[in-house]
Amino acid sequence: MFKTTRTSLLGLTLALVGVLPGWAATPPDLQESQFWQSEVAAGNLPPVAERIPAEPLIVDLAAKGREIGKPGGTLRTMVTRNKDVRQMVVYGYARLVGFDQNYELAPDILESFENENNRKFTLNLREGHKWSDGSPFTSEDFRYWWEDVANHEALSPSGPPDFLLVEGKPPTVTFPDETTVVFEWDDPNPNFLQSLAQARPPFIYRPSAFLKKYHENYANTEDLEFEVEDARVTSWAALHNKLDNLYKFDNHELPTLQPWLNASSGKKIRHNFVRNPFYHRVDTNGVQLPYIDVVEMEIVAPGLVAAKTNAGESDLQGRGLSFRDASILKKGEAQGDYKTLLWKTGVASQVAIYPNLNYEDEVWRDVLRDVRVRRALSLAIDRKTINQALYFKLAKPGAMSVLPASPFYDEANAQAWAQYDMDQANALLDEAGLTERDGSGIRLLPDGRPMELIVETAGERQEVENALQIVTDNWRDIGVKLVMRPLDRDILRNRVFAGTTMASVWFGWDDGIPQMHTSPAYLAPTDQVFLAWPKWGQFYQTGGSAGEAPDMPEAERLMALAHDWEVATSDEERKAVWTEMLKIHADQLYGIGILNGAPQPIVVSNRLRNVPEQAMWAWEPGAHFGIHRPDEFFFAD
Repeated sequence: MFKTTRTSLLGLTLALVGVLPGWAATPPDLQESQFWQSEVAAGNLPPVAERIPAEPLIVDLAAKGREIGKPGGTLRTMVTRNKDVRQMVVYGYARLVGFDQNYELAPDILESFENENNRKFTLNLREGHKWSDGSPFTSEDFRYWWEDVANHEALSPSGPPDFLLVEGKPPTVTFPDETTVVFEWDDPNPNFLQSLAQARPPFIYRPSAFLKKYHENYANTEDLEFEVEDARVTSWAALHNKLDNLYKFDNHELPTLQPWLNASSGKKIRHNFVRNPFYHRVDTNGVQLPYIDVVEMEIVAPGLVAAKTNAGESDLQGRGLSFRDASILKKGEAQGDYKTLLWKTGVASQVAIYPNLNYEDEVWRDVLRDVRVRRALSLAIDRKTINQALYFKLAKPGAMSVLPASPFYDEANAQAWAQYDMDQANALLDEAGLTERDGSGIRLLPDGRPMELIVETAGERQEVENALQIVTDNWRDIGVKLVMRPLDRDILRNRVFAGTTMASVWFGWDDGIPQMHTSPAYLAPTDQVFLAWPKWGQFYQTGGSAGEAPDMPEAERLMALAHDWEVATSDEERKAVWTEMLKIHADQLYGIGILNGAPQPIVVSNRLRNVPEQAMWAWEPGAHFGIHRPDEFFFAD
């Protein structure tokens, strides 16, 4: 197993930090980590008292039922693509505001915030907070992003991001002092704070001291021209955008506020992330988090994640594992020195089929837009058999809807058109006019072609292929031939977005546990990523310059309701919106859910502490491991 020495990591990291010598003594109530001790002693790094904010976020681990940890160690984990180094931003989960373990919003990077009727938000920064290179984190970083990035035509041709536009109008943003930022709208923006807590957050700030060197408004013209030529890009804006990747996390020179910073440049088999010496969280003993010094992220082929985890080559693994791996993982626990946990999943459906209502073939499009056809396809799925075959009855068969952990859960929605009823399915297809069949019993489309429904997959999850094999047999009994076509994930999405995919399979909604403060925008045609209506989503996202306007009454109603939620002034009004939107989805079956709640295997080293035994594995809300705060995990030895 390749090991990176602490010396080499320190050398690379300090080259990025670039701090000045001559620091004061460490106050007695704060403890210096051994990882940085020699650098502090050499004067290359300030003592911890000068690295953290004047009022850091103090984590009361005992109140959370966790142990006070011991700093040190290297945590090994795996991902399957080079670009997945961005998972360190997801798992690190340092956000202006974030979800706590109860899925309530709380200040994190911010010291506090004030919300005045969802129209005016005052963000209060922590005095003395610093980026990972030691430069101050102040309101100037917000001003730089707002004025010099989001509203600069060369860097942001389409202007500020959509989540900041209310009734088409951007906010007024002011910066009263170094630690205060104010966003103010004429109309309510109830989704503002939640947006800041996302797994992929909209970074509304930038490390201005670093990026100004690459901005035409601040950089020396000759120096900037040299940098552009050296980077082999076409303009200063292209260079700025290339370097400005707070989420992608692929620029090792870019300062960060996350618990670990990237200490690896370029594409590698293994990437190392080291503790951020300026991180803003400390425990009640005065120990700066994160406890773990180094995260080593290995890039492996998708099919090898389970095998390498089984061999004890990962200390914390969820990504790349599925329920079908659980048995082999359990067998390897003793030899691999780990335990296998089964966490709940937060997606609305583990497997969902999306008929493309914007499919380019007009005949097929008309057929798929007939709700009787979608209901028939749902009724003709033997969900109980799929649950038994794939999940040993540990999942819950049902339609795609929110999960019981959401206050909007309704059993009627969860079971709508989800009972296995071949007679009713056949009757619905007959009622839709699809009564003619060929010699092999396959129904004929209105133009005489056989009803061969091509369902495309990302080819990443064996459970999807296994489920579709059962669905293939089910649908043949109602005269529909399912043709499965595995593709690469990026190719699949591009085909869906272009309208060339007839139907596709993916998870259900990422957020299957929406709360009262959650925006229901993802239930409306507001984004092309919902695979049932890519063209409608494009139309909304581009302001009508691309895609197609929604032209079905129920979809138009969903758009109106999403707007109603945005301007609602009470929880009662917002709940009424959610209730109606979920009812429309239950009736219309834009996504045909098969089952939900399938357990997610989580492998944890026996040496690793503070990892919850039972938890939720969800992208939204929660950022997978993020909400469980890996900066609080530690090695017992």
